[in-house]
Amino acid sequence: MKAKTILILAGFFGLTAVALGAFAAHSLSQILSPDDIRIFQTGVQYQMYHALALFGVGILALQRSDFETQGASLSFLLGIIIFSGSLYALTLTGVRILGAITPIGGLAFLLGWGLLIRSAWKI
Repeated sequence: MKAKTILILAGFFGLTAVALGAFAAHSLSQILSPDDIRIFQTGVQYQMYHALALFGVGILALQRSDFETQGASLSFLLGIIIFSGSLYALTLTGVRILGAITPIGGLAFLLGWGLLIRSAWKI
């Protein structure tokens, strides 16, 4: 991915994290249980953390576009979609088996951080 694309995705995921957090606080609290709200908010938090990480990788990609930088951006992107997305889906649908794929998103986050460390090490 180009740096511009990474930065746009970082902005998109940051924006949607704020919107989803507000949605949970103001609308979902009347529909979902406190436990489900907490699960949903965990998805929002990790989405925001990794939107910021994606932003940092986008800045790094302006300087270097190596395998590690590209891999970190893709890993963070997939982590957001799988980790946060599965938490949103399981709380909104009640289909608890969706929680089984959440750790795959967590592994994608870990891979992204590892690749970011490797990219920085090579500077």
